[in-house]
Amino acid sequence: MLARYTMVRGAPASQLPKGVRQDTRKHTRHVLRPTAELVEAVLGHDDAAAWRDFAKAYHELLAERFAEDRTPFDALADLARSERVYLGCNCPTAKQPDVRRCHTVLALAFMREKYPDLEVVEPK
Repeated sequence: MLARYTMVRGAPASQLPKGVRQDTRKHTRHVLRPTAELVEAVLGHDDAAAWRDFAKAYHELLAERFAEDRTPFDALADLARSERVYLGCNCPTAKQPDVRRCHTVLALAFMREKYPDLEVVEPK
């Protein structure tokens, strides 16, 4: 199963989802991380056009990474078939209050597209 969770600094272990948690924020090396430039272009903008531009560019970035080397994507999908895997980000935040405008939601959609057999759970 592949889902997302909100990373909260100092959260007690009892509040964290049970499973494998992976930090996918812009400063990590995770295959699903957005670039800093993409995040800066959309963060704090409550603008539908900015979000559409981000979503398109982020999907193109993931597609490019997938075409160059799908190995880390395959490894993530394989792990999510046997474990509960959670993609972590700080959203929602004051600058990005709508969790549906988080890159992790787009990442989940990308993984569902590439791995239709994978159980993907989107946030409510």
